Amino acid sequence: MTLLDLQMSLPLVVVAATAVTVMLVISFYRNQTVSAILTLAGLLLAGACLPLAWGGEPYRIAPLVLIDDFAIFYLGLLLVASFAVTVLSHSYLEKYRMERGEFYILLLLSVLGALTLAVSDHFVSFFLGLELLSVSLYVMIGYLFTKEKAVEAAVKYLFLAAATSAFLLFGMALIYAELGTMEFAAIVESLTRDGGVRSPYLLAGSVLILAGAGFKLSVVPFHMWTPDIYQGAPAPVTAYLATVSKGCVVAVLLRLFSGIDLELHSGLFLVLAVVAASSMIAGNLLALLQDNIKRILAYSSIAHFGYLLVAFIAGGTNGAAAATFYLVTYFAATLIAFGTIGFLSPTDQEADTVEDYRGLFWLRPGPAALLSIALFSLLGLPLSAGFMGKFFLIGAGTGAGLWTLLILLAASSAIGLYYYLRVVVAMYSSADGNTVKERGSAAAPPFSASVVTILVLLALFTIAIGVYPEPMINLIQSVAESLAGIL
Repeated sequence: MTLLDLQMSLPLVVVAATAVTVMLVISFYRNQTVSAILTLAGLLLAGACLPLAWGGEPYRIAPLVLIDDFAIFYLGLLLVASFAVTVLSHSYLEKYRMERGEFYILLLLSVLGALTLAVSDHFVSFFLGLELLSVSLYVMIGYLFTKEKAVEAAVKYLFLAAATSAFLLFGMALIYAELGTMEFAAIVESLTRDGGVRSPYLLAGSVLILAGAGFKLSVVPFHMWTPDIYQGAPAPVTAYLATVSKGCVVAVLLRLFSGIDLELHSGLFLVLAVVAASSMIAGNLLALLQDNIKRILAYSSIAHFGYLLVAFIAGGTNGAAAATFYLVTYFAATLIAFGTIGFLSPTDQEADTVEDYRGLFWLRPGPAALLSIALFSLLGLPLSAGFMGKFFLIGAGTGAGLWTLLILLAASSAIGLYYYLRVVVAMYSSADGNTVKERGSAAAPPFSASVVTILVLLALFTIAIGVYPEPMINLIQSVAESLAGIL
């Protein structure tokens, strides 16, 4: 490895070194606060290394990794979300009397896998990053092993993710059998040639890879694991699972497929369109039946990634920009929602039913306001980041003529009014005997300064993007153009 290779890959090196440092420290001195501070410092240092590569020419490290503005933007997004999850995890884990230092090692290793996916330009780095991300997540989901649902969720995710890896490997094998290469650029070139369109190996391999990615994104028909894992995992881990572990998969899919005109590949186009439509409809309809807020957010996430697939299908610079912008807004709202749930949850069980939040505003107006902002953004109300995200998605879909999917997007979004506003109405209604005051609020500690800072900053960001989105849109469009230039 040359010095330039080291400079360009410095964020990943820093995160890996931080994981080793935390492991060595807890071998001699077990203290959750020290482990959390080291983790936060490592993530901050990794983020500080990003400007070293920003704005330069795209740089390849061997055939496995490509560092360009698109990759750097996603590295920054994943690091910011991981930083927020670390802060929320420290406050959450303080409630449990158990060894907690190992959690931060697992978190850092999982973050390293996510970062590897964001810079992947080859199936080998794709698979290595995905496995590093997933193996750490197995343990993080079941980390609070004293909770029955946590262990159940971890086992389910273990078996289903293992099956997904088999789909991915078989898909990669079929593509390699046809092309003799695993580089993304060569695959894109083959799929854009007339001969590549007719290849059954390429089509079958692409569908299998999309199936594996569909599991990670929890879109229909690979969504059945989502509500159980969301409910069983600790709230900060659920936040990580819903944001970082999905965002890195979106990054690698955009890298792989953005250079392909899906309208010329009727098979892939039809598969993605059916998955998007099914996810939007099923996610919203199933959320209507839930009384558990974490399950509501799980089913709504299925719908949200169905919305995002509309931009993915639209393709081109506009599609990549719309998908990325929507992902940013989704990250912010989801982190606020699960951060608030984690704070309000006592040690014995999480405050995650709608009834737990009845009258919350009259008891704790701060958490109620934060959760309201998150839900309004996920719903897509005007003056929220979520509204601008959906507006951007509709613009990309309109440019590509995806009218059927856009009608389904609008209609299914209207369904979300019921289950999101149901939670909001409960928070602002009169408190009764079974309220969050008795089940969660009284048992939960006051907001720490770090948690307050993170959640308020995320809320302010959500509002700011909804009111004045132009700077973020311009930044993301320039990033999408750099991706198009590579392809």
